[in-house]
Amino acid sequence: MTSSPVPPRKWPDSFKDRLTAPLPEYRELLSVTWNGGLRPDVGDADLIPVRREGGLPRPADGETMVTWVGHSTFVVQVEGLTILTDPVWSRKIPGVRGRLTPPGVAWSDLPKIDAVVISHNHYDHLDAPTVRRLPRNTPMFVPARLKPWFDRRGFTDVTELDWWESATVGGVTLDFVPAHHWSRRGVFDTCRTLWGGWVIGGSVYFAGDTGYGERLAQIGERHPGLDLALMPVGGYDPHWFAKAAHVDPAEAVRGCLDVGARRMATMHWGTFVLSSEPLLAPIERARQEWEAHGLARDDLWDLAVGESRTFTPAGGKQPVPVSEVDGDRPSEVGGERVELRV
Repeated sequence: MTSSPVPPRKWPDSFKDRLTAPLPEYRELLSVTWNGGLRPDVGDADLIPVRREGGLPRPADGETMVTWVGHSTFVVQVEGLTILTDPVWSRKIPGVRGRLTPPGVAWSDLPKIDAVVISHNHYDHLDAPTVRRLPRNTPMFVPARLKPWFDRRGFTDVTELDWWESATVGGVTLDFVPAHHWSRRGVFDTCRTLWGGWVIGGSVYFAGDTGYGERLAQIGERHPGLDLALMPVGGYDPHWFAKAAHVDPAEAVRGCLDVGARRMATMHWGTFVLSSEPLLAPIERARQEWEAHGLARDDLWDLAVGESRTFTPAGGKQPVPVSEVDGDRPSEVGGERVELRV
């Protein structure tokens, strides 16, 4: 079981002070939902690469393996543990058409899940039907104020964190880091729960959803020596609307460079139609931007759905204390770094 800090956490009623851009207005949300959710031209969906070979490969000793299930869901196998990011196996989520590609790994092929990390509470990242399929003692690591959602569903090992706080499971450190995004699941809960990304084992940065901004460079300063950044590249058009919360492919590549990761794996495209860019544009533009920066082609992991890649961690440095990171004030990032041990 995960131990919680004592005394119990006292969270603010809202995290709107963490926003770095105004929230979209209702009429803008309605317009974009109509534009994306009812977009008729999905005839090129059959060109989205899928490599669902059956089963889940296992990494060799000393290697870390990531497998793209689709959208923002990865199976991360690190130091003998199996960790899921934002697990979504559902065929459909509220508000958008059904998924374009099947999950890259069958649920029945998953081994025991040692931990789940959640970036925020939007439906395409926190999927109740998928979560209900997990054993109730699965360790869940979630943003601040999201623990009650899991408590109500009977989960018994839930750790909620603020930015720059960390926990460990089976000797693997999970660091919760900032993002340029927001949260809402219902009509009256805007920004009531926090949002962010995760650094897994000091080596893999999972961005969740984020716009482009200074917080990416702060993550790189705080976590030097990252081996891999799992970066979103889709959901960006119209960019005037989406840029505060979603990077476009050019910004994703810049974000990878800002966090200092050697490699970038693409995600958040090819699964759900959330915006109006052509279906293959995210991956095509990501390749163009990677080449334009003169980066090694082998370090761009433009994964097919279901594809796995491995790397041997380079042994990144220990996280830099928050007080030593320029531009971070404790009042904005949750104060002193907290470590919760499993």
